[in-house]
Amino acid sequence: METPPETVPRPPRAGRREWIGLAVLALPTTLLALDLGVLYLALPYLSADLDPSSTQQLWVMDIYAFMIAGFLITMGTLGDRIGRRKLLLIGAAAFGVASVLAAYSNSAEMLIVTRALLGIAGATLGPSTLALISNMFQDEKQRGIAIAVWMSCFMAGTAIGPVVGGALLEYFWWGSVFLLGVPVMLVLLIAGPRLLPEYRDTSAGRLDAASVALSLAAILPVIYGLKELAAHGPSATAFISGAVGIACGVLFVARQRRLAAPLLDISLFRSRAFSGAMGMLLIGTATMGGVGLFVTQYLQMVDGLSPLAAGPWMLPSALGTVVGAMLAPALAQRFGMGQAIAGGAIVSAIGGALLTQVGPGSGALPVIACFTLIFLGLGPMAALSTDLIVGAAPPEKAGSAASASETSSELGVALGVALLGSVGTAVYRAEADSGYSADLPAQAVDAARESLAGASAAAVDLSDTLAAALLGPARDAFTSGLTTVAAVSAASMVLLAALAAGLLRTPKNTEQPAPDTAPDTAPENTAGKTAETAPEPAPAPENEPARAATPAP
Repeated sequence: METPPETVPRPPRAGRREWIGLAVLALPTTLLALDLGVLYLALPYLSADLDPSSTQQLWVMDIYAFMIAGFLITMGTLGDRIGRRKLLLIGAAAFGVASVLAAYSNSAEMLIVTRALLGIAGATLGPSTLALISNMFQDEKQRGIAIAVWMSCFMAGTAIGPVVGGALLEYFWWGSVFLLGVPVMLVLLIAGPRLLPEYRDTSAGRLDAASVALSLAAILPVIYGLKELAAHGPSATAFISGAVGIACGVLFVARQRRLAAPLLDISLFRSRAFSGAMGMLLIGTATMGGVGLFVTQYLQMVDGLSPLAAGPWMLPSALGTVVGAMLAPALAQRFGMGQAIAGGAIVSAIGGALLTQVGPGSGALPVIACFTLIFLGLGPMAALSTDLIVGAAPPEKAGSAASASETSSELGVALGVALLGSVGTAVYRAEADSGYSADLPAQAVDAARESLAGASAAAVDLSDTLAAALLGPARDAFTSGLTTVAAVSAASMVLLAALAAGLLRTPKNTEQPAPDTAPDTAPENTAGKTAETAPEPAPAPENEPARAATPAP
């Protein structure tokens, strides 16, 4: 009698300890997102205290995100080598110390340096938490839920940042926004060793210093070039910076192909699930960044809300992403990952199409309703793409895969702000070129033709009548830029839906025969079997606590 083909053995399910551990991992995830936006509110207060130059202000704001983006790949791979829990705890301790130093900075230079240290420490937290989740939750369904929770915590931090920051600044000095990280990191340092397992790849080679340098030389110039493009439009600086980054990126990839122990395993991109999810994450986060840029400006400069008043209006969009992310695992189980992501993208496209209909007098409510619909539809993409990326990698490369996922998100946001920002700005300048009253000062008109922010600044020195005559055409032009960006975003969401439906056709719960592996080999950790199989993993590292569901000593 013929023996039926063996099926993949069901991986161990996570227990109470793992779910409590997930709550611990949620703390630094929320804090990282919160720290990205809270400084915008504190900038006027610290500027009055430290008196930074305009260039120093830009570096205070940007250096944190620069360092996170630049060091993600390095830190993800470093965690695979020295231990993911160990790196997480080292990063948490460094983040806490840097937070105190930033809070009590007595010069702009000191604040820039401490913000850079915060960024480097922050780069250890994201990949470590995501890689640990992949170890703690080996069951596909549980892992999908855990990653959805992780993604929801990040979005919640983004939303509550302005609210929490505004409350702190109402009663304390500007440094208090940095001290938020200290108690969070103390909890992580105390609870982490008890609740989180350790995992490292004992077969990994040494960290290649040249690859680290090339990764920084590739990512940082590209991010800088995109920011320059967003802030000042096409320029030699932006293009040269981008070209240098791309050239270094080519050298980086070439070096990784030659190394026995690469900083980033390029072979991961041979998996259709991995490369497809990376592309979808890039498109989705670009939409988030570009549309978010214009909606926040609309609330403040068209609808007239203060930054503190505009903050709560951003909560519904974050809640929409949370709802979409939390529904994603169930939708994927019912319809398959490709269909779940494609369906969400269509919802986002509808939100973008509706946003094209708003006007300068529409007010915050309809704009935020459309914005929330866009983010609701992107929730499944964010959660499921991250699940696909981490799941497509073998366990010993989960840190590297997690860092690639987060780097894609960072680049996507920067790309969206730069490209969609340039599109919106071009539309604004084309429409703001005429239509002003002859009574307006020429200097004020020139400022209005440059940007809505320039028009708002110039209007402060004018009478109410002249200010209204200046701001009216400028607000009309800005709204046209917003609706154009919304139309482009809707089109990109249709493209995302087509990619998801085409690349990820196989339902998540499809059975596959078991691979021919020895009993002591780590189980294949595929991305829901939605696309081609991930590379066969190496033998399981020693002391593999995720399988035993108990923390390492």
